[in-house]
Amino acid sequence: MNAKDRLIFPLDVPDADQARKYVRLLGNHVGVFKVGLELFVSEGPSIVDAIADMTDAGIFLDLKFHDIPATVQRAIRSASCLKKASFITVHCDPVLLEAVVTEVAGHINILAVTVLTSLDSNDLMSLGIREELAAEPIQLVLQRAAIAKQAGCTGIVCSGREATAVKKKFGGDLIVVTPGIRPDWGDVEKDDQARVVTPYLAVKNGADYIVVGRPIRTAPDPVGAAVKVVEEIEKGLQDRQQTA
Repeated sequence: MNAKDRLIFPLDVPDADQARKYVRLLGNHVGVFKVGLELFVSEGPSIVDAIADMTDAGIFLDLKFHDIPATVQRAIRSASCLKKASFITVHCDPVLLEAVVTEVAGHINILAVTVLTSLDSNDLMSLGIREELAAEPIQLVLQRAAIAKQAGCTGIVCSGREATAVKKKFGGDLIVVTPGIRPDWGDVEKDDQARVVTPYLAVKNGADYIVVGRPIRTAPDPVGAAVKVVEEIEKGLQDRQQTA
């Protein structure tokens, strides 16, 4: 993959018209478009095929399924038939992951969601996570990454702060997709992200893909912002190779 292929842009917009606008604008500057809950619930599965017809970029269905295995199996089976849908997210539950990986092996790549980047140690403790895991989210991420690997997932979703440890432990067995990206040059007001890193640091730490939304979408020049992110990805890859 080149640097551009590693950039995922989330289509966090309310309708198809807005989604098409960003696909037209950024189609030559990002590697993957991410369809999340807002757009998918608003427009339905047809939006995935519509995006696929407009671009050569990949499509990532970030639906974060979490239900009983039989229900998610059926949903994943339907999702795997959509055009160019290459990744889909499922919350990290061992029985659930094993069921869905078996269901769609060879059709779509399952990414296990480890710890949402909006959560910090205090949030995890308030959710009842054991103190020794909540105090250092990296320990919880590694535990859940091991579950994902055992289940046969293609990769995981975690913050850039944990990417180094995941790659050190699992190497190429799991790809790492990292949201919570905030460039130093970005003008994003305080938001719901807690464990954030820059594009450069995420990639240098081992992330295979990074998800960059608001810093591009809210920039005066979204294309220019995407180009700057890709430049940081390139620098991160270079420095990662030098220290390998």
